[in-house]
Amino acid sequence: MADGDLPSGWQKKQSRSSGRDYYLNIYTKESQWELPTEPAERNRAEEVQCSHLLVKHNESRRPQNYKGEKITRNKEEALALLQGYMTKIQMGKASFAEMARQYSDCSSATKGGDLGPFGRGAMQKPFEEVSFSLKVGEMSKPVWTDSGVHIILRTA
Repeated sequence: MADGDLPSGWQKKQSRSSGRDYYLNIYTKESQWELPTEPAERNRAEEVQCSHLLVKHNESRRPQNYKGEKITRNKEEALALLQGYMTKIQMGKASFAEMARQYSDCSSATKGGDLGPFGRGAMQKPFEEVSFSLKVGEMSKPVWTDSGVHIILRTA
């Protein structure tokens, strides 16, 4: 049986010790000997959902925004911009989603910064650590990654 014939979220593997085929849930990394008949479940306890607003700078891993515009601001300018956006959100002058839609350099801006659910290992380490430490509805302080500086809002 090819992997394409398996329900979604499963991979067929072969045991090194016995040579028998087994099946791996790609989300939870749990395995079973029996052929799966249902799509793999994600372990929701190991996932968060967040929105973010990214401000890139000229030393970012890819110094251009999702529209292809070159980023020339330095790190200090990026942080100052981000702190201004945070202040507007905290004062209730704009929602997180509105600010992300208007100012984020990430393509998630088109969705108000929503990144959807993700598990550990999916994001850069500083981003992941903060995302998993936030309570639902809580907004982070500035978070630096190779991509730039972010504010993160945990939504689920």
